[in-house]
Amino acid sequence: MLVKLGFENFYLYSAVNPDSGEHFTLLLPKVNTDCMNIFLQEFSKKHPEAVIIMDGAGWHKSQNLKIPEGIEINHLPPYSPELNPVERLWAYIKSHTIKNKVFEKLSDLEDTVCEFVKNLSNDVIKSVCKQNSIV
Repeated sequence: MLVKLGFENFYLYSAVNPDSGEHFTLLLPKVNTDCMNIFLQEFSKKHPEAVIIMDGAGWHKSQNLKIPEGIEINHLPPYSPELNPVERLWAYIKSHTIKNKVFEKLSDLEDTVCEFVKNLSNDVIKSVCKQNSIV
């Protein structure tokens, strides 16, 4: 049995459109307001008008968050991550890249995740992230 002791991180910041399958993801070193600002700035270059759904994380509601013009932020109710389609994408990525695998270096894991995300098709994103409405 292989065991890798240690603790290093990177984080995916993502936005998805579950109807079209369009997606935008950045790999960043931390979860904080500075990185969230980088994500929003880069996202707005590709999508100058959009609505982004976020949970109540501190960096999502920070007074230092710089929301680009044309971007609207809607916050989910507390304790309801299941309502955010991007959560299903992250679970899918994890199950297809890191589950039951050991990587020698963090950069190997980063490369694997980045390659996987680059190759995600719109159809896969739709099938993973789209949730049927309950009426």
